Amino acid sequence: MAIQLEKNAETFYREAVARMSTPILEPVLVCLADEERDHAQWFERLKRVTEEAKADGERGEISGASLRSLVGDQKFSLAEVDLSEIDSAQELIELAVEHEKDTILFYQMLQSFIESPETTKELDEIIAQEDQHIKLLKECKVAVVNGER
Repeated sequence: MAIQLEKNAETFYREAVARMSTPILEPVLVCLADEERDHAQWFERLKRVTEEAKADGERGEISGASLRSLVGDQKFSLAEVDLSEIDSAQELIELAVEHEKDTILFYQMLQSFIESPETTKELDEIIAQEDQHIKLLKECKVAVVNGER
C-alpha cells in the first residue's frame, strides 16, 4: 500500500507540473515528486527484505490483509484525482497538503506494527520529509495567494 501511495503521489506531482503554469510552484512539485519516488524505492527495498525474511521462516511484522482491515476503505491515494478538474494552484496545493497529512497518519499507524528499530528510524525520516512537504506546500500557497511569481 505504501509503495502505491508514493508512486501515485509522484505521478500526481509530475502531472501537476505539466498542467499548472505557476512558476513558484513548479520547482516544489518537481522536488516533491522526486522525494516520493525515493520513498517508493525505500518501501520496495523494505518489501524485498521482508519477503526474503519470510522465505527464511521469519515472522512478518504485519500482513497486507491485517493492514487492509485496519484502514478499511479509506482512500490515501491521489490516483483517483482528475487534475483537469482542479481550477487553481491554490486548490491543487490544498489537495496535496491533505494527501501529505493522510500519508503521515498512515505511516504513523504502520509504525505501531514495526519491530525493527532501524526500520522505525527510517520511517521516521520519511514522515519528517512528508511533514516538510506540507510546510513547502503551505509556503507556496501563501506565495500564490499573494500573487508572487
